[in-house]
This record gives sequence, C-alpha cells and structure tokens, in this order.
Amino acid sequence: MQAANMLLKKIVRCSAFSFSIQHGLKQGMFPLRRTLVLSPCLKDDNARGSSEKVDLDAWKEVMKSGLQEVSETVSEPKELSALAAARETLELWRLVGRPVPENITDEQMKAFMECPSKSAQKKYLKYLHLKEQHKKNNKRKMEEKRERRLEAQERASESEKPKKSSFVCLWGSSMDRAYNWRVAQSMIFGQPLVFDMSYEKYMSAREVANAVKQMVLSEGCNRRSADPFHIHFCNFKDDSLYHKEFIKHYRGAWDKLLITVTDQCYTDIFPKDKLIYLTADSPKVMKTFDHDKIYIVGSMVDKSIKTGVSLAQAKRLGLETAALPLEKYLLWNCGAKNLTLDQMMHILLTLKDTGDWKKALEFVPRRKYCGFVNKPLHELKKTLNLVNMLKHGKRAEELQKRFANNYSKRLIQK
Repeated sequence: MQAANMLLKKIVRCSAFSFSIQHGLKQGMFPLRRTLVLSPCLKDDNARGSSEKVDLDAWKEVMKSGLQEVSETVSEPKELSALAAARETLELWRLVGRPVPENITDEQMKAFMECPSKSAQKKYLKYLHLKEQHKKNNKRKMEEKRERRLEAQERASESEKPKKSSFVCLWGSSMDRAYNWRVAQSMIFGQPLVFDMSYEKYMSAREVANAVKQMVLSEGCNRRSADPFHIHFCNFKDDSLYHKEFIKHYRGAWDKLLITVTDQCYTDIFPKDKLIYLTADSPKVMKTFDHDKIYIVGSMVDKSIKTGVSLAQAKRLGLETAALPLEKYLLWNCGAKNLTLDQMMHILLTLKDTGDWKKALEFVPRRKYCGFVNKPLHELKKTLNLVNMLKHGKRAEELQKRFANNYSKRLIQK
C-alpha cells in the first residue's frame, strides 16, 4: 500500500507541474528570464535532490541560428551559377573519357555555353583538346631540340673551342633593317593591297583565328619580298575578334607594324575605278596583273564555303571583280577554287615581280590539280573524264567506246 501511495503522489506531482508550466507560459505568469526545474520523476533515484537548470533564451538563440544555417544550406544549390554548372559537366565528360582540355579559360567557357547544341559543344571541346595537345607536342619537340643542341655544343666544346663570330647576328639585324626599309618605302611609293575586314559576322571565332594566322603569314611574306605591297586593313574595328587575335600574335609589335589600319571603307580612301575585288565567284577572269590597279582580298576563312558573299559585297559597292585563271593554266582535280590568304599573297607578289602565271600558280596546293595545261584544253578534259571513269570501275567495253569517240584512229592503232 505504501508503494502504491508513493506512485500516485509522483504521478499527481508530474501532471500538476506540466499543467502549471503550460498555463503559466501562456498567461505570462512567469518572468521574462526564467528557469525550469526538472521534476524528480525524470531524474535518477540517486540524484533526486539536485536540480538542473536550462536557459530558455539561450536555447531559442541556438535554435534560430540552426534554422538560419539550414536555410543557407538549402539555398546554396539554387544559387549555383551557369558557369559552375558548365564546369561540372566538363569534369563529368573528362571522367567519362571524352576529349576535354585540361585548362580552359573563362572566354572559352562562355563560348562553350553559347554553342547551340550538344554536338556543337562536343566539337568545340574536341577542337580545344586537339589544340592543347598540339601545343604540348610542340613544346616537347622544342625541349628535345634544345637538349640535342646543348649536347652538340658540349661535344663541340670538348673537342675544340669554336671561334667566336658575330657574322650571323650582324646578318640578321642588317636584313631586318633592309626589310623594314623596303616596307617603309612601299608605304610611300608602293602599290596598295587591301584586306577587307568586314566578314567577322560570317565566321566563327575559330575561323577568325585561322584568318588572322593567314594574314600574319601574308604580312611576313610581303615584308621579305623585293617589291612589297602597301598593305591596308580596311573596315577594321577596335575590340573586334580580328583585333584580339592580332594582339595575341604580335603582342607589343602590333603598334610598330608598317601597315595602314583604318576603320574606313576602301571606297572612301581610293577611287572606285581603280579598285578590283578578287573573288572566286566572279564571272570575269583576270588575264594580266595591272600595276595601276588596287586589288582587294576578302579576309574570310569559311570551312562551309559560303559562295557569293564577297561577290555580293563587291556588287553592293559597285566595284569591278575578277577571279584567278585557275582552269586556264591548271588541270583542276577536286575541291573548291578558294585559296588561303597567304597563298593569294604569294601569287600576287610573283605576278607583280615576274608576270608569269605558271610560276605564280605553283603556290596552289598540289592536291587540287593534276598538272599544268600543256595541251589544248578540250583534249585535257577528255583525258580527265577517262581517268575518272577508270577510277569508278567502268566496264572495258564502255571504256573502249569512250576512248574511240574521244581520240582518233591513229592513236588506237598505236
């Protein structure tokens, strides 16, 4: 009975304590800063006399800070930028084994994000990967070449001490001065050659970079020639892709180049009756090189072969057009008749110096033609058709009939 009475007392005491706590908090009966005394029923039997106090205000602050941390951690994934997401996709593609460059800049990441489709993104990443591998291979080859040169120098020094000669340095510096002097003279007395820089909107960033590389080669070839052109970059805008690529190549030497760079159109600088636009789409064929004319070359590299763009530009401005006589002097095999900018520069310089078309057209790639025209053109066309038939595996009877129709009986008897 005593044990039952003790148990009832404990139950009543616990229920009364919890009831008073709840109603006291609602009605404001307790002070603002208060403590709770844990009931004896929640403690061990050995520690019934001791009381454990809990600070409610501190507990509230801890709970509020915990809620803020949870909200911050929840909002963090929502605030991930598109750039970080793109980098994560690149890391995933690299782990899968796709060709992805190791180092990629922010500009390249923006260009990657602006690609219209997933296949375009893959092609762009493959291009960057190949470019990076090409740079690594070039660096490795240069290091190997340097090591071989150092080894050769060490062997030569061990065998005999070479005589010191400054002839090579003097020759290089003197030739550099001579080239600069020729180009400086061409800016006053030389024949102008215009590069039209208004085709940036028709090209991708990769094609613009290729066009700038070809123009750099063209400028170096013109600088080393005996009678260089006065190069004009017309319709050139600052902060364009052309400008950025030129600064990458020339760096500090860009402002020291002996060329004319202007944002004006060539029709505002030169008279229209002296301008000739060189384009492969022109119906008029160029017969001779005119030293009194000013030739214009479109600074465009298009892998998709955008036909008619430069011809439309010339017609819009009311200019005379001309195309190189490739079919007249070359037995054309395959491919488009568009040449690179450095090849055009070599051809024009050779024509300016010699006037020989065969010598000038030697700079056309050998893969595009079978040989030079030495016979009448109609006979060569028949021969080329016969070769094409042989390649496609026609029957022997058809070949004999074709051969008999094309050539005389004397050739058949022989």
